Amino acid sequence: MSGGTPRGGGGLMRQRHSQGYASSGDDLEDDACSRHRSFLGPSPPPKTWIEMLENFLWLASAAFILYFGDQESNMIHLLCHDNRIRRLPLYLGTIGIGLNTIIFIYTTFLAWSARRFDEKWGLKKWEITSLSVLPFATVFGIISFCLFSFALWPIWSFLTLPLLFTLFMACMVVIPCLIFGTLRPQYYDELRTD
Repeated sequence: MSGGTPRGGGGLMRQRHSQGYASSGDDLEDDACSRHRSFLGPSPPPKTWIEMLENFLWLASAAFILYFGDQESNMIHLLCHDNRIRRLPLYLGTIGIGLNTIIFIYTTFLAWSARRFDEKWGLKKWEITSLSVLPFATVFGIISFCLFSFALWPIWSFLTLPLLFTLFMACMVVIPCLIFGTLRPQYYDELRTD
C-alpha cells in the first residue's frame, strides 16, 4: 500500500485514486463499493433492560393465565372441555386469528422475496400489497377479540378483557422471536469486476 501524500503538519494523507489515473491500484481495496452489501435493512438496535423486563412480564403473565385458568384447571383444559364457553364464537374467533396468521405469513414472504431480488427505491409491489391487506388484518383482529370476549365472558366476566389483552401482548413478544431459517439475514458475496 502506498503511504499517502505529505500534508502540512508532518502527517500523511491517504488519497483514493480512480483506475483512470496513475496509481498502483493498492488504494482501490479501500473503496466503499468493494464492501459486502446485504439485501436487508439495518439491524434493529439492541433491546434495553427495561424492554426485556417488560417482555418478561408479559410472558410471565400469560404463563400464569394459561397455567391457572379458572383456579380449578388450566386454560387449555377449559377451552377444550368447559360447557360454559360459547363454542361458535370461540371457533369463529379462532378462524379470524388463523386468517390473520395467513395474511402476515404471506406478506412476510412477499416482502422477503421482493427485498432479496429488487433494490429499487420507492414504493414496491409488496408494500402496496401489505398496505392493501392491512385493513383486513385489523378488522379480523378486532372481530376475533370481540368473539373471544363473548365466548369466554361466562367464565371470567369483566376480567376477560385484560386476560385476552395480556395473551395478545405475549403473542406480540413471541412472534418476532419465531423467525424462520429462510428469513434470517443472509449476506451474499458478490463477484466484483471493478
